[in-house]
This record gives sequence, C-alpha cells and structure tokens, in this order.
Amino acid sequence: MTKKPAYRKLRGYAFDPSLSLKIDTALINDLTYKVLWEENLQPGPSGEYIEVIDIDPTVNKFYSPIDLNHPHILAQDGVDPSTSNPQFHQQMVYAVAMTTIRNFESGLGRPVLWSPRRIKKASGDGFKPFDEYVPTLRIYPHAIRDANAYYSPQKKALLFGYFTARPANVTLQMPDSMTFTCLSHDIIAHETTHAILDGLHRKYTEDTNADVLAFHEAFADIIALFQHFTFPDVLKNQIAATRGDLAAQNQLGKLAQEFGVAIGNYGALRDAIGYYDKETRQWKIKEPTGLEYQTITDPHARGAILVSAIFESFLTIYKKRIADLLRIASGGTGILPAGELHPDLVNRLAAEASKSSRHVLNMCIRALDYCPPVDISFGDFLRALITADMDVVVEDSFDYRLAFIDSFRRRGIYPTGIKQLSAESIAFSTPSTKGLSEIFKVITKFLREYRAEIIYTNNRSEIFDITRKFITGLYDAEKKIYGLHRRLNVKFERSIGFEQLTGLMFSNGWEELGIGTSHAYEGKGPSFFVQSLHLASRVGPDGKQRNQIILCLVQEAKIIVEKKDGHTNIIAGKSGKSVTITGGCTLIFDLDTLDLKYAISKPLLDVAALSKGIHRLDERRAIQQYNHQHGFNARDNPFRAYFSTGAENAFNEPFCFLHTH
Repeated sequence: MTKKPAYRKLRGYAFDPSLSLKIDTALINDLTYKVLWEENLQPGPSGEYIEVIDIDPTVNKFYSPIDLNHPHILAQDGVDPSTSNPQFHQQMVYAVAMTTIRNFESGLGRPVLWSPRRIKKASGDGFKPFDEYVPTLRIYPHAIRDANAYYSPQKKALLFGYFTARPANVTLQMPDSMTFTCLSHDIIAHETTHAILDGLHRKYTEDTNADVLAFHEAFADIIALFQHFTFPDVLKNQIAATRGDLAAQNQLGKLAQEFGVAIGNYGALRDAIGYYDKETRQWKIKEPTGLEYQTITDPHARGAILVSAIFESFLTIYKKRIADLLRIASGGTGILPAGELHPDLVNRLAAEASKSSRHVLNMCIRALDYCPPVDISFGDFLRALITADMDVVVEDSFDYRLAFIDSFRRRGIYPTGIKQLSAESIAFSTPSTKGLSEIFKVITKFLREYRAEIIYTNNRSEIFDITRKFITGLYDAEKKIYGLHRRLNVKFERSIGFEQLTGLMFSNGWEELGIGTSHAYEGKGPSFFVQSLHLASRVGPDGKQRNQIILCLVQEAKIIVEKKDGHTNIIAGKSGKSVTITGGCTLIFDLDTLDLKYAISKPLLDVAALSKGIHRLDERRAIQQYNHQHGFNARDNPFRAYFSTGAENAFNEPFCFLHTH
C-alpha cells in the first residue's frame, strides 16, 4: 500500500515579488513551503481550514481555481511563482495561511477554530442568539481594487486588494506597476492571524482601552515576523550578510516591503528593528526612550512598541545562545575576523537563531490562553507570557523570561497589581478556592464529563458541537443534564466568593449595576456568558505533557457614573447617558486533577477595581467627547471603526479602516 506524503510542497515567495527582482535577494525569495497534506483537498484550493474563492468584483471576473492534486502540479511543487498568474496567487495564499495555522496549533496544543457566526434562532419564547459553526475561512485573493487587505469578522473571510504603485523613489519600484497584497507573505500571515485571534478572543475587537486594537495589530505582526525565521535559506543568508548581528539592518525584521514602497514609503511598511530617517535618508536602529507607551495612541504605532519589545527579547536570547560560538570563532576576543563567515559557523548561528525564534513564537502563542477574555493590556500580555512559560518550562537556563521583562521595562510597560518586577511576582499565582466548595463541585463535575467526551476528539466540527452543547445546551435529554451556563446560574445565588475570584457580579445588587437577568433559568440570576471552553495539550522541553481546560466567563453592565460633591455614584444605565462596560475571567484547570490553577480576571466593577472602572469609563467618555467635537457619530467612532471605509461598514468591520492607506 502506498503511504500518503506528510507534506504538500508548494512554491512561493519568502517575502513578496519585489525581492525576486533584486540580485542580492532573488535566490532567497523563491522558496518551497511545506504544507501538511490534506487528503480531500479540492480545487480552489478548498480544504478543511480554508477555502480560496477567486472572484474579482471590480472587473466582474471569476478566475479558474487551481487543482493542487493535478499530477503536473504535484510533480513540480505547484505552479511557478508569477505575479500575472491568478492560480499562483491562489497557491500563495493557501500555502502561507496553512503555515500560519500550523504554527498556532503547535503553540496552542489544539486545532484552530474560526470565530462562530452569531445568528438568531427561533425558540419557544422568541428568538435566541446562537453560535453557528464556521468550517472554513474564505480567502478572496482579488477582492478589492485598493491598497488594502483585511479580515472580515462578518464574512469570516480574508479580503486582499491590488493597486497601482506610487513609489516615492522610482529606483525602489517601477511606477504604475501592479501590486498584489495576496503575494506578500507578511500580509497573508498578518490577516490570517487576525482571524485566528478573533476565534480565540472575540472581545478583542472592542476598544475598551488604548492597547486592545494595538494588541491585535502587534500580535499579527509578531507572527508574520517570526515566520521569517522558519525559512532556512533566508535565515542563513541574512546571518551571513550581517555577520551574525541580527540587530543590524536585514530582511528578517521588516514587514511588507513591496507594499510599503508602493504606497510611497522609502522602505518596508513596518520594521521591528529600525526605521528610515526621511531627513538623512538613512536607516537607523530604534532605541526605546521609555516614553513611547505613555504618549503614543495610534493603534499601528502603539502596536509597534509591543512588536519591538518582543523582537528585542528574541535578540537578547539569541545573543546569549551564540556567545560561546562567537568566543570560539574569534579566539576569545569577541571580534570576528574580517571577511565572510565560515559556512559551518553560519549554519550553527542559523540553528540557534531558528531555535530561539521558535521558542519565542511558541511563548507568544501559548500566552493567549493565559490572557483575560476582555480589555487586554500589554502588561497583561507580559504576565501571560511569563506564567505560560513557567507552566511548561521549569528551568529557564537561557533567561528567556528575564529577557521579556527587561525589554518591556525599557519601554515603560509594567503590569498592574504587582509589587516587584520579577518573574515570580509577575506570574499569576494559584488562587484560593476556600469557601467555594459548592460551586467548584458543580464545575469539576462538569469538567469531568466534558473531558470524558472530548479528550479523544480531533475533528474540528465535533469539537465545536461538543463544546457548544456543554456550554449552553441540554446535552443528555434522558437524564436532563444541562450545560455549564445553566448549572452555574442556579448555583451562584449570592456567591460573594465566586464574585471575588472572577471579578464579576453575582451577589446582591447586580441589577442596580445595570446587569441583565437570565430569565430562562431557575431562580433568575445575573446574565453572563461562557465565551469559550478549550482543552489544550502541550509538551514541555522535559518531555512531560501538560493538559489543561481553559474556561472564559464574560459579563456586561450598563451603568452611569455621576460625580457630585467629590463623591462618585454608580447607578444602572437606563438612559442614553449609559456606558457599557465589560468584565471577564479566564479560569485554567489542570485536566488530570481538575484543580484550579489560575483565575485571570478583568473585574467588571467590584470595590477593589472601582477606581480602574471609573478610569475606563473616563477613557470612553473622552472618546465620545472627541467624536462630538469632530462631528463623528457612534458608528463613525475612529477608535471603533478601524478597517472600514464607511460609517456603516466601520461599525461592522473593525478590521478594514485601520488597514486603509
């Protein structure tokens, strides 16, 4: 019997077409992607995760879908790279998107699921919201005639544009040449990451603080950047060119070079290491001042702060890992001899760079499970990074965690709620569940049942269906066993302890804070929803497997804050002056023991978080005041309307306007 191949090899660009037109980068830009083999891949390509649909509405044309199973195409590792062949465009988006998905699944320890489609379904007493499974993310390589590309949460699709280049310097790119965003590795990886992140944390598209949208942008850039280090030939070439100094100007730290030049920049769209000085027309390395985080609010520029912090952490780790190699190669002086580096040294340096980048990439992806489900800040992400790494890696021999803490400190990014800047203080601690035995009996019994049914399930649609019924449904009609939402709603009954643990409101007075009522359940309790429920299985460097269940709870309130005579009053929002605030908590359980390991909370509005809650409301009111002064209405809110081109689309498409150039 013939054994099926493990991978499907597909040719593409490491960066974008522009580098294939330059003598010094042409050889490294053409590479072959190794994509996990899909047995039932259909023309498009259309597979388990993504579906490429090549319709160009600007010219009312449908391009024939590529069949990657055709013998001629299989024999030559896909069609030849070409800017003029739509079938290569289809091949390119498929190869990069699947590579990005594979990296996420490796870090998360579970299959990637897209954000469900929220619909209203008829029930006995009207219509109720219902999460509909989305099997594939649709990708449109030629969706718009514009210098833009974005992920659409409404369409569950990636839309790529193409446009005529207008370079500021004609020596960098030919004027009026056609630029296709679907041929840029960085743009494809960036947009695919937006879609995956939306499937993990759907509330991260809400502008509850200045970091939220910036985090979405930064994380998408981080994934695109570190995927550069998975290309061996590119990595070796750049290490040889920089003589091992990856902090110097090189291709690995740049994003969307062709796109940046085409829209009038003098270089890449973004650069994690340095920037192009327009006055001196020279590239300069970025040196943090410590004031950026306090002064920059634009989501792209603010996101760049986080990207540079992560990239600096990587460089610190890389330098520590190669210190012995440089000592040997330089005879202990630390100064390498003149001339080209020996190929063996280049290979060893590349191996250490690849290993370091893979570790950093996995750390960043793993940390997503340790973040609060709402209102994320850069400080929260640092705490998540450190906690997730301490969970999997017991001994930090290369000081990875210290490298992250130091790079965040140099940019003035500090987590809240800690007294010392050490890994042990930054990491979340295991909370006490004293006095919560009744509620945790309900939760652990539920988790035991959930674990038994899902632990050996790998099919994505089955995982979604099982998880949905365990969250909300009646999943055993004969025994009348209900999902977690109903069980918790019955058991909350003025639970002060659970309120303190999660930061949500379940005791007396929740109605006075504008929290809705769950009428459908016994005893009518405060409304909340289980945003997500995941099972994760990860293997650490010691070979041990860590199995966890991650549960996210979210609650909303409509409140009015009144300040009179130096006192602050908070009342339920029953007028047009009300503001919606959101709180949430991520609960992480050990799968084997079902013990609670972490409770990562963003309080809704408890006593301890009152000042912060008011600060968040003041931020929102400042945004509203800005809108009023500048003639924007709610749907034109520039903080909410990112990635859109019109008021109506702005409200529904939070990923369009921000990518408009």
